[in-house]
Amino acid sequence: MRAARNRSARKAVVVAAIASLGAGLLAGCADDGNDEDSTSSGDSSGKTTITLGLFGTMGFKEAGLYEEYEKLNPDINVEETVTERNENYYPALVNHLTTESGLQDVQAIEVGNIAEVVATQADKFADMAKVEGVQPSSWLDWKWKQGVTKDGQAVGLGTDIGPMAICYRKDLFEKAGLPTDRDEVSALWAGDWKKFVEAGEKYKKGAGKDTYFMDSPGGLINAILSSEEEKFYDSSGEVIYKTNPAVKDAFDLTAEAAEKGLVQAQTQFQPAWEQTISNNLFATVACPPWMIGTIKGKSQPEAAGKWDVAVAPKSGNWGGSFLGVPKSGKNVKEAQKLVAWLTAPEQQAKLFAVQGSFPSAPAAYKLPQVTDAKNEMTGAAPIGDIFAKAAEAIPAQVIGPKDQIIQQGLTDNGVILVTQGKSPEEAWENATKTIDNNLEK
Repeated sequence: MRAARNRSARKAVVVAAIASLGAGLLAGCADDGNDEDSTSSGDSSGKTTITLGLFGTMGFKEAGLYEEYEKLNPDINVEETVTERNENYYPALVNHLTTESGLQDVQAIEVGNIAEVVATQADKFADMAKVEGVQPSSWLDWKWKQGVTKDGQAVGLGTDIGPMAICYRKDLFEKAGLPTDRDEVSALWAGDWKKFVEAGEKYKKGAGKDTYFMDSPGGLINAILSSEEEKFYDSSGEVIYKTNPAVKDAFDLTAEAAEKGLVQAQTQFQPAWEQTISNNLFATVACPPWMIGTIKGKSQPEAAGKWDVAVAPKSGNWGGSFLGVPKSGKNVKEAQKLVAWLTAPEQQAKLFAVQGSFPSAPAAYKLPQVTDAKNEMTGAAPIGDIFAKAAEAIPAQVIGPKDQIIQQGLTDNGVILVTQGKSPEEAWENATKTIDNNLEK
């Protein structure tokens, strides 16, 4: 899944989410620093030190949550060790879990890896479902289930999620003769990704060749597949990506958009793709809350307020993480208390306000940090309300252990080839061959 490969890219830029704060925050990307895990459990004052192993910029420190927790618990210090990219963080985490050494008191787990961790490493984690005050109903049902084993053990508690919307440029839509009001724009493609591509054809007809309708083929196929209950695996754990009609339909629809010149020949989060944001070269992008931060960080100042947010054709999820507590840690009980507190609705809402990480706890959707949320890039758009409604409509999707490999194959070795002149049939054959070879490794 692209989300795992690009956690640092999408988290590198923070979102100024609350209008009352009146200002955006500076972009920040956590430095790898020293990747050696801290093993300290106390300091010279006799306080207990709880350590967290994280990837990207998860925002707990930036939102002041550690400092707040330490004030509430004067005998606790909180320290984090951050690896910038999940692709470097996760293999090291698996190695530490396998050897049961070098682990932090708390370890983050990206959504693209949670199924594998639940299936193969659950016995290495303390059961968060047994922690005082933790109730499954505090999370969106599908989010809770992602981190839970068949016998009910909660390997980790959910932090953020990535409910899908469509961010669009109002000025480019107006130039192309399309509506600019977000409700009218949402109605263009309500309920059907095919209608989204049809809207792209209308856009191209009116806008000409200077801009593209959408940012990338990878962004489109990922958005479509994120709204399906089953994509790469079935509920029994079998790989079904080649036989699941939803996957082939998504591939074919994306290939059609590519053949018609509706999507750029770009790979998301690469420097060339980022430059197209700055140069205003596309009109829409599949847009979880964190994507607004990416747009803000890569745009020219004059782009502020020219974007808006419409409802996606179907709700889907792109991104999110969990916090788990390894059994072998030195401070298991205290670490569990910290995780329960960090993932409570009130803290999730505060995190959204600073970091743009959308809460997985529905109770947070009624808090002012969410209900009053605005962003300078999207003007008056009620982003908190839009993303909350999308979150509640996300299907409970089957996540497989090798989802990232399959997703990458369909994008980097598949649909993007159509933008380079390959036929959809050739692109599909290349994608499936690459995926199958990688699944066998």
